[in-house]
Amino acid sequence: MSKRKKASYTLLIIIVLLVAIRLILPYVVKRYVNDTLQNIPGYWGYVDDIDLNFYRGAYVIHELKLDKVNGDKSIPFLDFKKSDISIQWKSLFKGKIVSEIDLYRPQVTYVFEEQTKDTVETSGEDWSKALTDLVPIDINKLTITNGKVGFLQFNKSPDVDLFIDQIDLSATNLRNVVNQEEKLPSEVHLTGVSIGQGAVKLDGEMDLVQQIPEIDFNFSLEKADVKALNTFTLAYAGIDFEKGNFDIFSEVVINDGYLKGYFKPILTDTKIVDAFGKENSNIFKKAWEGFVGFFKFIFKNQKEDTLATKIPVEGDLNNVGSNIFTTIVGIFKNAFIKAYKSEIDETLKFQDAKEEE
Repeated sequence: MSKRKKASYTLLIIIVLLVAIRLILPYVVKRYVNDTLQNIPGYWGYVDDIDLNFYRGAYVIHELKLDKVNGDKSIPFLDFKKSDISIQWKSLFKGKIVSEIDLYRPQVTYVFEEQTKDTVETSGEDWSKALTDLVPIDINKLTITNGKVGFLQFNKSPDVDLFIDQIDLSATNLRNVVNQEEKLPSEVHLTGVSIGQGAVKLDGEMDLVQQIPEIDFNFSLEKADVKALNTFTLAYAGIDFEKGNFDIFSEVVINDGYLKGYFKPILTDTKIVDAFGKENSNIFKKAWEGFVGFFKFIFKNQKEDTLATKIPVEGDLNNVGSNIFTTIVGIFKNAFIKAYKSEIDETLKFQDAKEEE
């Protein structure tokens, strides 16, 4: 056999092998991902399909779903329609190998844990680590298109269903590829629509490279129809909004491991009735007093039927171990439970988040 024929056969074999690998690899990756999702304690998940794109250094996951399993019940938790994960090529010129992720129509449904008794001990670290392991390279950019976050509670009457829909998010420079001298080099911007068609907006800066992240966030939810809260207020206070609007304003910062912030809910032009549609019954008065007492609202303008309060949030994140996210959630939860009356005209600066000596 001539050298030319040998070279031709060798080239042909290489091409065939490459094509075979290209055809087989998506199935291998899909099996690995499904095995990972189906071995998270207390959860069960799968992906429908995976596409590889060698030219972009990317792969696309179609229909990633992860449910929380409690006994014989399965509760939807994550539902990502399309996840595009690729190398961020422009960062290679800066000597960094990082990735960027585009999520299309992702949905996250959080079921309040206090109403379910898990048959399997679960941890937020289990599922979050499993999903992180699906991305072998540090994430530097994250975008979300038309996402949704929901909060459900089933042990109340009626069921509580709160959500933010139509979420568009952009988080850049998460691994601090540029602006390395900046205190908070990463930016995040989010818009969405809440229950009651309220306009949601979040803008902030952060540094996620450290063990304890540092952030400076501003959040607002404006001009939402308060009637959308009726499942929540009926479940907790037995009252029903007939009309009105609600707004929420918030600032949260973490600096040197110390978290500080506030939430400021406001109700305006509200009219409330009891479960029987009456405004002045004894049942209504008790329900109204319970509602105001529960949320510690302050009358700020009785002529305009305006209620407002300020819920402070504060906590030390140092020496809490690796589960920072769970600790932060606990701080917010305790803040709402321990809400007390306060003025609402203060401002919060990033430098304020330092523990007093």
